[in-house]
Amino acid sequence: MPALCRDCLSRDISGNRCSRCRSPRVVSHPELFDLTIAHMDCDAFYASVEKRDNPELADKPVIIGGGRRGVVSTACYIARARGVHSAMPMFQALKLCPDAVVIAPRMKVYAQVSRQIRQMMQELTPDVEPLSLDEAFLDLSGTRRLHGAPPAVMLARLVKRMQDELGLSGSIGLSHNKFLAKVASDLDKPRGFSVIGRAETADFLRDRPVRMIWGVGRATQEALHKAGIRTFSDLRRWKREDLQARFGAMGERLYQLARGRDTRRVSANAPMKSISNEITFAEDTSDVEILDGHVWRLSEKVSGRAKARGLAGRVVTLKLKRADHRLLTRRVSLRDATQMADRIYRTARELFDNAAEPGPFRLIGVGLSELVPAAMSDLSGNLLDPQEARRLQAEKAADRIRERFGPDAIVKGRALR
Repeated sequence: MPALCRDCLSRDISGNRCSRCRSPRVVSHPELFDLTIAHMDCDAFYASVEKRDNPELADKPVIIGGGRRGVVSTACYIARARGVHSAMPMFQALKLCPDAVVIAPRMKVYAQVSRQIRQMMQELTPDVEPLSLDEAFLDLSGTRRLHGAPPAVMLARLVKRMQDELGLSGSIGLSHNKFLAKVASDLDKPRGFSVIGRAETADFLRDRPVRMIWGVGRATQEALHKAGIRTFSDLRRWKREDLQARFGAMGERLYQLARGRDTRRVSANAPMKSISNEITFAEDTSDVEILDGHVWRLSEKVSGRAKARGLAGRVVTLKLKRADHRLLTRRVSLRDATQMADRIYRTARELFDNAAEPGPFRLIGVGLSELVPAAMSDLSGNLLDPQEARRLQAEKAADRIRERFGPDAIVKGRALR
């Protein structure tokens, strides 16, 4: 049985331990050295960076997110063990984990670390497709001769190097397509290395829940459940044409994924399509002051992520969900792209004012799309708002101060609403 020690990279394995270093961290699989499509996912990335940079946090529960009215961006595994998870309202997270250390996101720092990890991946293969700052697909087809080792060994070397040089851990999923590689990377986090081979694909998927399909959210799950589809076995019993008739364009994708098929290529040039952030309220609200504060905070988060990635967007989107779950989406194209929180906020607030929809609302979101490089942003002024240029200059100055003294060095009054 092909096997590999994830600590010393030896392939000399005796039983369940490495013969060289005696580590139990061994991965073995009949197809281990034949598979080439991988997904690497950092473990609790934001929280791990904060713990690395502040060793005093090592044994403490850490939550990355906003104030009590905000939501959890991510949480370390100590906090997750107490029930905290991403997108949870902060007040609820603090009830579950009252001793948690709450830290505001440092997107520029996370983006810098992400670039270091990306460089390590690109040294293995040019075919790296980032999904976010902390995860990416890799296609290592044809790299065995280049590196003198099969892809599995190089992937184990990658996460070992991340730990040794950056103090961060990651989990690997290795398979024969993107769908299964991403599924595999979630099977044994943190510090996991899981393999799904071709021969076992059907058996592996048979009794798994359909929520495992990437992109199947709550609404799609409910639609599938109404059709009696809860597992992959249920899905495989449906004919292609019946799935297409019931679920439209997604029906074909469901048909193929039910059989473990995914023909998408790992694309190094796949562009990021949008940047967005949203919040679901603990209680529905119609209070314009409260909603305005959320529009500003969401705009700041979207702006921060755009700045961290060196991007700007030409389209601003506002999303509202009413108490009756009816979803409203409004968008507008700007004259030129922006990454500035002030412009994003003022545009989103105008969309809100023009929505002419009474509350209460249970969710609000702000997004930026039609992304371009930051160098192409904010090139022209607003003749109808002569103060805009001054506000943008003040925002840039505030960014420099926050970068030097921390994210809470300057806080706008509207962010406290």
